[in-house]
Amino acid sequence: MQRTILIENINVFMEDAAIKSGNVLLENSIIKKITTEQIKIPSSSTVRKINGEGYHLIPGFIDTHIHGVDGADVMDGTETGMDTIANSLPREGTTSFLATTMTQSKKVIENALSNLAVYDNKDGQSEMIGIHLEGPFINHDKSGAQLSENIIPANIGLFTKWQQLAKGKIKTVTLAPECEGMDRFIPFLVENGLNVSAGHTNATYEQMKEAVDLGVRQVTHVCNAMSGIHHRDIGAVGATMKIASLSAELIADFIHVSKPMIELLYDQLGSARLMLITDSIKAKHLQPGQYEFGGNEIFVDEERALLKDRKTLAGSMLTMEKAVKNMLSLKGIILKDIIQMASINPAKQAGIFHRKGSIAIGKDADLLIVDDSINIKFTICRGVISYEGE
Repeated sequence: MQRTILIENINVFMEDAAIKSGNVLLENSIIKKITTEQIKIPSSSTVRKINGEGYHLIPGFIDTHIHGVDGADVMDGTETGMDTIANSLPREGTTSFLATTMTQSKKVIENALSNLAVYDNKDGQSEMIGIHLEGPFINHDKSGAQLSENIIPANIGLFTKWQQLAKGKIKTVTLAPECEGMDRFIPFLVENGLNVSAGHTNATYEQMKEAVDLGVRQVTHVCNAMSGIHHRDIGAVGATMKIASLSAELIADFIHVSKPMIELLYDQLGSARLMLITDSIKAKHLQPGQYEFGGNEIFVDEERALLKDRKTLAGSMLTMEKAVKNMLSLKGIILKDIIQMASINPAKQAGIFHRKGSIAIGKDADLLIVDDSINIKFTICRGVISYEGE
């Protein structure tokens, strides 16, 4: 059955321009027409009209690093768990995401990958656009909430097996580039079309430069679980600032990275190189208490999740809506910058910009209707109204 939505009198933020009082026609899952002129619909058609006066139409957010929400985790390895995640995300403005794994046993990872390989999204859900393999090829010294006993050396044969299990859905791999075997492993991943991200790493600046030469083009949750800036070696954080070809994931909750540090990162990287992520876990939206995450016992309050040492952060409670609001509160950042960091950049890094990440005729109808403060009024996932705010 054909689905048609007509959004009228709205400010439209397109790829290269913004138009005021625009009209946008969505047919089935695609953006069909964008114009300032009136769009006439045949009287015989069934159409949902939305009056967008006073609001903005922007691309849906793309979360390229998320583990879970509402009690469900990617590592559960079940269709029900993935449905819970995909059904929950539209209310925070996320219209697509990379399902992100953890450093657990090979058996658990393989179960999760096999489940994701056959997972099909339903109408109205946030779309799983692929898999982000976070570990297990990382540094023991920067394991964070990843279980250290499950960390293993780079292994081309094992990854090939996993990608076959995943039916080619692994799109991003987080690894520590300074570890043994990466001089062969990173080029192998790049040659096979993977987005390689340095994370859970103790790399020096020189090692990061070498990694970039091998094909690394991203860092995972910048400033977290990586070597910081020191006056004798600027580490992975300094390398991110200095090497222009690197993009950076950012958990903008003002907890994982302080507000002054985010301001410094923005000064150095700008909206062109930052990607907003949540790194959220299954405890998001649940009551404070004790939970399990990646094989670890964690303790959760209203704002953060901690390992049992009550010091180490274990994922986040952040929503994409809150992340973009936090960024918008910083001096000099405007809505155009938010779209760059939350939609365009992640779409490009995930290799899906040809169909998502911006508003253009022929692209997927993954859209948000928001007010000036980015309060979400409507989330549209592939032409289906998935969430209606107040």
